[in-house]
Amino acid sequence: MEAREVLKRPVITERSSELMAENKYTFEVDTRANKTEVKDAVEEIFGVKVEKVNIMNYKGKYKRVGRFGGYTNKRRKAIVKLSEGEIELFEK
Repeated sequence: MEAREVLKRPVITERSSELMAENKYTFEVDTRANKTEVKDAVEEIFGVKVEKVNIMNYKGKYKRVGRFGGYTNKRRKAIVKLSEGEIELFEK
């Protein structure tokens, strides 16, 4: 899997913003990606050294629209701790 296929998008929330102070960055990743693939993708795209990767899975939620019901897509989120350097996710 290519690096751009592994990382889908950064997760920008209040919690993830607090983690950036600890040099931890949060990304939504492909549901089939493992920790090693996430580590290699972040190092290749951003040119930084990754110390640790934690991954969480989220099941799809049941939603209804009128009489029709279904599930939202399942997601996978990775928190990447950098040993050195930083990632500029958005302009200040």
